[in-house]
Amino acid sequence: MRLHPWLAAIAAAAAAVFAAAPAAATDEAAVERGEYLIHAGGCITCHTKDEDDAVPLAGGRALETPFGTFYSPNITPDEETGIGTWSDDEFVMAFWDGVGPDGEDYFPAFPFTSYTGVSREDLLAMKAYLFSLEPVDAPQIEHELSLLVSSRAAAGIWKSRYFEPGRFEADPARSEEWNRGAYIVRHLGHCGECHTPRARFGDLLEDQALSGNPEGPGDEKVPSIRNTEDGIGDWSVSDIEYFLDIGMLPDGDFTGGSMAPVIDDNTSHLTGADRRAIATYLKSLN
Repeated sequence: MRLHPWLAAIAAAAAAVFAAAPAAATDEAAVERGEYLIHAGGCITCHTKDEDDAVPLAGGRALETPFGTFYSPNITPDEETGIGTWSDDEFVMAFWDGVGPDGEDYFPAFPFTSYTGVSREDLLAMKAYLFSLEPVDAPQIEHELSLLVSSRAAAGIWKSRYFEPGRFEADPARSEEWNRGAYIVRHLGHCGECHTPRARFGDLLEDQALSGNPEGPGDEKVPSIRNTEDGIGDWSVSDIEYFLDIGMLPDGDFTGGSMAPVIDDNTSHLTGADRRAIATYLKSLN
């Protein structure tokens, strides 16, 4: 039976609405999940200026290193100064391979050395959230680097020697909780970027992973978070969970320095299950 033209138009419109509904629900879920992962990934702290009125994720935060001062980029969806023109593959490539859409190598001040283990699914959820934000016109501040590392060619040489890309692989001999903690600590939360000592050229000393860094960001001494006497050996799992939630140490004092914004912008936003997973993983590092 042939429908009257106006009935056919109504039917087509209704079909389009019902077809779009699942997609819209999926997009909304991805954005919500992406917001969680952006917090878990520590993106807000690094990509927001250290100013009271700074726009979140518009870049401009200074990172002082032995090689000079790096300034984080704008990661709002502005098409001129942010990431608004990036495709899914370009976004993933930045995290997995440390390469920008223009083909240039990133400096390891962007911790792609850890993010390389993050799943594509998680990265695209993060992108969905970032692209849901209001675009902000915030041009990149030029890095202030020593001549030795000022070129992208230097970044490429560094990567060829010290960077090995690869996704996280769960340990089948360990629990699901332990593996979740390992994924967050090693990759998504990139804890080792601050808590692991570095060699002369800035590469992480993986055989001393999470054992503390005497020359952390801004020359701040960063403590060991291994389950040892000089680390967090006398902390309980609950102590770690509570610390990640509100920043309180086992002795009742509160953390400060560069860890304070990590608590505020990152770990306090995690679920209780994820904080416990982190604690479970850290307590296994003897």
